[in-house]
Amino acid sequence: MESLFIEFRDPLFGVIIFFVLVFIVAFFSYWWGRYKIKEDDRALERFAKQFHRLPSEAELKSLIQSGGLSEKSWLLLAHAYEKGGDFEKAIEIYQSLIELRRDSNTRPDIMLLLGQIYLKAGFLERSKEIFLQILQAHPRSPQALQSLLLVYEQLRAFDRAIEVLEPLEELGIEVHKEKLYLKVRALIGSSGDGRDKALRLVEEFGTQRSLSYLAYEYLFSHAPDLGWRYLDQSQCGRIADLLWRLEEVALDLDIIASNGYLRELFSARGVVDLAQGSDIFEFDVLIKLRRASERGATLQFEYLCRDCKQIFPFAFHRCPSCRAIDSVVAEPILTKELFESNHSFL
Repeated sequence: MESLFIEFRDPLFGVIIFFVLVFIVAFFSYWWGRYKIKEDDRALERFAKQFHRLPSEAELKSLIQSGGLSEKSWLLLAHAYEKGGDFEKAIEIYQSLIELRRDSNTRPDIMLLLGQIYLKAGFLERSKEIFLQILQAHPRSPQALQSLLLVYEQLRAFDRAIEVLEPLEELGIEVHKEKLYLKVRALIGSSGDGRDKALRLVEEFGTQRSLSYLAYEYLFSHAPDLGWRYLDQSQCGRIADLLWRLEEVALDLDIIASNGYLRELFSARGVVDLAQGSDIFEFDVLIKLRRASERGATLQFEYLCRDCKQIFPFAFHRCPSCRAIDSVVAEPILTKELFESNHSFL
């Protein structure tokens, strides 16, 4: 029996003890790791639940008043919510900061942020009230004035918007382009016959070159003959989408034949056959297809802002991103042409 036991002085005994200890350590390390992972998951869930909803107004005021976070931290949190599109949470934070920081030097800046987020969220009347309140105490605030201008523009109160330009001009800010833009918008939005307004547009703003897209969009929609008569041919590339969508009866073939860009554009469309090819890839492809009697492709357009280089799927007169006026450029895109068939149920 004694031969079955290994004496502790035997080297084999030490090896066995070593492997037993390694096994025990590995076993406990594995299960401790599993336990910690579960604990971390539970802690993460508890943390996430704290941010599942914004605290109530009373809780939020209490948190801000407690001083647990600095004002800058709250502003960064509100900005993060705004960037994520959660305007409601950002608005609640700004409102609580304004109410609890009545004597703070940063209160006008927070009010400006609140007004701008109301504007971005589409609450135009609320944003207008805030900007007017800021201007009552700080009438020489260019940011508040410019934001109020945008509010009036979106409300289509163009006369009020033009009034806002006067203090901006006194502050040394260039407003000539803004004034012209608002006057054209006011004219286009006024009541009356479309052709009469087109004639007034030509008479009052025919010498201006800075609002080409807005002006030509209206002219080619309501009085195509005036659009062709006063066409600045250097602007054809910018308004290519307007020209492309014109009905054939509204085309001026003499002007088209006299301009290289227009010859290529309308040859690509298939209205005329005046160009063998084009340096513009999209036009060249379509011209080749038309000459081969193929009708598998056409043009669509996307819209580039020359100032901020953002691209949008729709035309604009003021860039939605950087607020630049008349910075739009129509960029052609090849797309598959769709053919509709009439199916009779009789």
